[in-house]
Amino acid sequence: MIRFAALQFRNQAAVAFGALAVVAIVLAVTGPHLVNLYDTTVLTCGVHHDCSAATTALTDTDGPIQVFLAFLLLAVPALIGMFWGAPLVAHEFEAGTFRLAWTQGVTRTGWLAVKLGVGALASVVVTGLLSLMVTWWSSPIDTVSANHFDPLLFGARDLTPVGYAAFAFVLGACAGLVIRRTVPAMFTALAGFVAVRYVVNSWVRPHLMAPLHRYLVINASSPLNMGETPAGFQVTATTRGVLPGDWVYSNQIVDKAGHAPTTAFLDRACPLGHASAQVNAQTCATNLAAKFHLLVTYQPASRYWDLQWYETAVFFGVAAILAGLCFLWIPRPS
Repeated sequence: MIRFAALQFRNQAAVAFGALAVVAIVLAVTGPHLVNLYDTTVLTCGVHHDCSAATTALTDTDGPIQVFLAFLLLAVPALIGMFWGAPLVAHEFEAGTFRLAWTQGVTRTGWLAVKLGVGALASVVVTGLLSLMVTWWSSPIDTVSANHFDPLLFGARDLTPVGYAAFAFVLGACAGLVIRRTVPAMFTALAGFVAVRYVVNSWVRPHLMAPLHRYLVINASSPLNMGETPAGFQVTATTRGVLPGDWVYSNQIVDKAGHAPTTAFLDRACPLGHASAQVNAQTCATNLAAKFHLLVTYQPASRYWDLQWYETAVFFGVAAILAGLCFLWIPRPS
């Protein structure tokens, strides 16, 4: 049965590994140039005192390839769910070939276990190899940007794409098993995958580990936005440039009791006169610093791999639950 399932899957595997070979050639040709550019410009920019120009030149290199790779790793798990997972069982039901398998001494659960096992293994291997190549190629750019927690990049590097692929494949297979029609199962797999990814990105990932808190002194270089609003003069803190490399959830102006400055206090601390905007900003920051500070809520960069493992485990766990539901559903009569 395992050999038969592998033979059934040979065309999909051939296409996938052929595409991987093409991507590998492109990355192997362009990757060394990125590494050389990083070594000869970014690493030596302290000598030439032009780090901004060096980093910009690096991050702008091969821009179309960067966009394509980010899209590719986001799309591949969804495509696996649609074109590998959904037809896996649904096509068997549509064609009626499942009856032949069940009359050859193969139990329904054994039949499903082999199909899920072969397909899931192929999905994980293909996506893992692609993620490995993309992560290697992008490493100089990622090092310079120091933005590993970006929602787009976090899901397109290292371990998480593997978890996404396993989940998408099993989700598609379950959709096909329940709906028993290939096309509706494909759209169900796509919609379900996109919905779960959105939920994890927005609500699950920020709570996988309890964030840390840090107090920062307010000064003229603090990331503050200030200006007139319908409610009066307002000063708010931004996350721009705060703790570079860390995942900053929020940056708030608070006093020792955790209270934000009132409009009345801001009117006194940040007078709007005819002086330059820079002088007003410095005066405002100085007056705020006498009573307030910045409260930063964040995940440190050192937790990147922990969050990668946790999120990958979440998707593998959900995939295991879906597989269990498939095994509960398969004994039902046709």
